Amino acid sequence: MLEFARWRYALVAIVIVISVIYAIPNLFPQDPAVQITANRTGTLDAALGERVRGLLDDAGLPYKSVAIENDALLVRLPDLESQTRAVGVVRDQLGTDYTVALNLANTVPDWLTAIGARPMPLGLDLQGGVQFLMEVDQQAGLERQQEAFAGNVRAVLRESGIPVRSVAHTNSAITARFEDGATRDRARSAIQSEIPQLQLTNSGDADLTAVIRPEELQAILNGAVEQNIATLGNRINELGVAEPLIQRQGANRIVVQLPGVQDTAAAKRILGATATLEYRAQVDGDAFAAASGGRVPPDARLYYMRSETGGQGAPVLLSRRVIASGDQLMSATSGIDPQSGTPMVSVRLDSVGGASMANFTRDNIGRGMGVVLIERIPEVTIGENGEEVRSTRVVEQVISLATIRGQFGRNFQTTGLSSPQEAAEVALLLRAGSLAAPVDIVQERVIGPSLGKENIESGARALLYGFVALCILMIVYYRVFGLISVTALLINLLLLAAALSIMGATLTMPGIAGMVLTLGMAIDGNVLICERIRDEVRNGNTPANSIRAGYERAWSVIFDSNVTKLISAIALIALAVGPVRGFAVVLIIGTLTSVFTSVTVSRAIATLLFGHGRKLKSVPV
Repeated sequence: MLEFARWRYALVAIVIVISVIYAIPNLFPQDPAVQITANRTGTLDAALGERVRGLLDDAGLPYKSVAIENDALLVRLPDLESQTRAVGVVRDQLGTDYTVALNLANTVPDWLTAIGARPMPLGLDLQGGVQFLMEVDQQAGLERQQEAFAGNVRAVLRESGIPVRSVAHTNSAITARFEDGATRDRARSAIQSEIPQLQLTNSGDADLTAVIRPEELQAILNGAVEQNIATLGNRINELGVAEPLIQRQGANRIVVQLPGVQDTAAAKRILGATATLEYRAQVDGDAFAAASGGRVPPDARLYYMRSETGGQGAPVLLSRRVIASGDQLMSATSGIDPQSGTPMVSVRLDSVGGASMANFTRDNIGRGMGVVLIERIPEVTIGENGEEVRSTRVVEQVISLATIRGQFGRNFQTTGLSSPQEAAEVALLLRAGSLAAPVDIVQERVIGPSLGKENIESGARALLYGFVALCILMIVYYRVFGLISVTALLINLLLLAAALSIMGATLTMPGIAGMVLTLGMAIDGNVLICERIRDEVRNGNTPANSIRAGYERAWSVIFDSNVTKLISAIALIALAVGPVRGFAVVLIIGTLTSVFTSVTVSRAIATLLFGHGRKLKSVPV
């Protein structure tokens, strides 16, 4: 008897329905769009929409719609050429009050979006844009940390009243020279208790050598890369890129992908911008009155709080005197204050900044202190004579304002934050104020939007031609069972597209290559089943039993062959990076879906056609 349990039919039906729902969004083409978000001095409202419509009408640019969507003004355009022209017109006229970004607007119906059904985002090679491969100079970052630790050693010895002849540092170690061995031993005890990150050894008659512990050194090097990633992310916001990709590659490299950006010079200028931090005391006075045109106290400066809503933050009066600056910051981490149970940010300064902070907080308990983020962004404009004019735009924002509760020095905590998320964000901004180590652009690649479109068309043609060729071959050679195999193959592609969409995987050319390869390998299981059924028929088995035995006895071979594919794909994921890893992910998912469709889906179809008590005279294979 050729039977198939009802629950298995239900399982196949449910899987196919879910796959159809989550794969459908990929059939809706995305609209080229210009995304406009408000900065501190801009306002996102209906008036802005009317202004943008007027700019586009004056420039003679067609557009589909101009509307506020997801906290941004989205201008939908008919084609990529209109998008490129529109972004230039709008960006020039709106100025620095708004961030104007290239984007691809979703056209998926709301009911699909409500259940999380979204199309796969396009990769750089399909959408166009620029990619930088940046290498972090970890040696320079290590030298900076060595210098900071050397300053801390001097501060510890000074505070402990221990005389020292000299403290010098090289790329590998810090050396302190003392008058005698007894003084050195006192210094060693003091340094070990205050700076546990250093590993100390005696050298010579009265010298002490300190090196950073291996685990701390590795943490510093990893931290330098992660901090640079955070800093680059903040800087890329200035480019107006809607969905940038910044990820680590290997030990000391960072990949930056900017979809839609074609101006590599502008990208380099922004990525090379410098930023720093300043700690300043809050000054008594009416900041709102000063901001509305009143007098600012002579010892104060007017700042504005950082705002994420797009509007201008509250005004703040801070002292002109800088307590400590960002180049004295060694680390910043978020956490929970053990005493109050509220979110906090733990900050560590070097010895110079710590001494200044200790002196200030000792005399100013109860006063406020602000953290100012200062970005100096180089800009290049074309003068009247056609020559480049270089200038620098300075952006200053207060990212944190807290009350001093007690004296502290190098290590202190900032409390009064509203949530752990805000604490993590403030810590990130503190770390991202400046690059922890210099970065060099070792490779750049520009892909135009027309080339991305050609890549999509080429990939689609390859997938279509491969699928049609397999369909013809299977139907001609295996007849009805060939048609069953083709149906299972189509469902396999449906499952693969749905799985990648649910995962939010980015569709790239290597991903399309993985889908084409999956298409070719997925048919192997169906060929094994068809050949096994033919063998059973040749051996004199009944038609129904031949079909049943063909599926059962082919299973072990299908399982073995797909296990080897999975091992190869897992090895690619473990050892490869970038596009090759994406190819391997598609290969793994495709292997799993092909096993399900070739063994379960095709058997369900075959049993539905030939099973459940039907009398067969022959097998159409």
